[in-house]
Amino acid sequence: MTVALITGASSGIGTVYARRLAARGHDLVLVARATDRLKKLADELRGEHGVSVEVITADLTDAVQLAAVTQRLRDDPPIDILVNNAGASVSGGFSDADPAALENLLRLNSLAPTLLAVAVLRGMLQRGQGSIINIGSVLGLLPEYSHGIYAATKSYVLTLSQSLHTEVGSKGVYVQAVLPAATRTEIYQRSGGDISKVPDVMEVDDLVDAALVGFDRRELVTVPPVPDVADWEAFEQARMVLARGFSNARPAERYRV
Repeated sequence: MTVALITGASSGIGTVYARRLAARGHDLVLVARATDRLKKLADELRGEHGVSVEVITADLTDAVQLAAVTQRLRDDPPIDILVNNAGASVSGGFSDADPAALENLLRLNSLAPTLLAVAVLRGMLQRGQGSIINIGSVLGLLPEYSHGIYAATKSYVLTLSQSLHTEVGSKGVYVQAVLPAATRTEIYQRSGGDISKVPDVMEVDDLVDAALVGFDRRELVTVPPVPDVADWEAFEQARMVLARGFSNARPAERYRV
């Protein structure tokens, strides 16, 4: 049996990942703040699929509680799949932002997945196999559509995934960034939003099922709502074309006046 650790497992995307991976026969370590929800889900998955399920109650914005999760990632039985799913948003923009809320968001959306990946990576590299799934957002590519720092944290998740892939992809560790668009989760309610006002919302089951198809195909970036993969490939090609100019030793002609 392989073991998957899922953060933010008590609701939404994390819960569906837990159900899907348990159905595939993976033992699980479920991490979230809501102990009662985690225990209920663990009992359900043990009964339906006969898998082993550990529960870790942790607030990943708290350094001590985060350390407990990183320690589990280093311990036995080893973690074969890390699903960095825990995340949040805050309402409002920069001008009226609460600095403490922004710091917590950075800790949860950016720092936590980084430290969790670092913790699990050494064992994966020693074994020559493992998978890290990072849940980002299409807003990481469209910051104009989002106030505040949420889009910036999700852009970080994407670039972290791409950088990790470059470093460890040839060493047996598979890295996947999943970029959902609007998905029916509790993140809207928790940040003071109203999902009923959001058009074209994808259901969580559809999102995770599509992400797992991308996982099985070993995609680096999976964008479930985009209908034509050629659009993503053209975006990536345009990025590489732009990169050709980065090595020029002198400023471009338009800046030499």
